[in-house]
Amino acid sequence: MKNGKIVFVLAVAPFVAAVAAGQDKATPQQVVAKVRQAASTLSKTGDLAPFKQKQGPWVWKDTYIFVVDCDKKVIAAHPIKPELVGQDYASLKDTKGKNTFPEGWCDAAKGPSGIWIEYWWPKPGEKEGSRKLTYGLSAKGTPYAVGAGIYDDKATIAELSKLTSAR
Repeated sequence: MKNGKIVFVLAVAPFVAAVAAGQDKATPQQVVAKVRQAASTLSKTGDLAPFKQKQGPWVWKDTYIFVVDCDKKVIAAHPIKPELVGQDYASLKDTKGKNTFPEGWCDAAKGPSGIWIEYWWPKPGEKEGSRKLTYGLSAKGTPYAVGAGIYDDKATIAELSKLTSAR
């Protein structure tokens, strides 16, 4: 009986590892919905704590919500890289050495459609940068803007902007 259990575990282990390795990728539509939900929640609560939790509701599939304080110009919450909290977001560089956030990002996030930006950032658990497209939106009534992104080599900012254009 013991051997049967061990064989079962060994047979399942590769399957579990394959599922973890082939982790679901967030879609642009899911990112937009989650960012809008996060902005609404932050507007109502003003509470940054949930956005700092690695195993919280704002981390899903291969992405996560981060929060920028537009008044203080710093990263206010980051569940994957807490060492970024308090850093000047305007001077944050991607893995290619370019500014992650373009000038005017916070102002653009205040628009009804928010803003999509592109930069190179490591996927959670990786060190090398991958092309990331991030959607940002202001949390009304707060100094905060929230963002989340997808890792995608083909999508364009123009295509993604159609998802978020004000109706």
